Amino acid sequence: MSQKKRVLTYLKEGKKLTRLNAWQELGIIEAPARISELRLEGHKIKSDMKTVSNRYGESVRIAEWSM
Repeated sequence: MSQKKRVLTYLKEGKKLTRLNAWQELGIIEAPARISELRLEGHKIKSDMKTVSNRYGESVRIAEWSM
């Protein structure tokens, strides 16, 4: 199965995707590129910016994608 297909299936299941869980759960490092490709194909994927803490306790903003 292609990375795009894995991402699309994951999102269609109602799950939310970030760079971190894309790597952990789907083995995909460049999730933003796959999201961009899917959007170019016409898939309606929403982006929300979330604030999380990194391993150093610093606040950082990350994208969270959903359908």
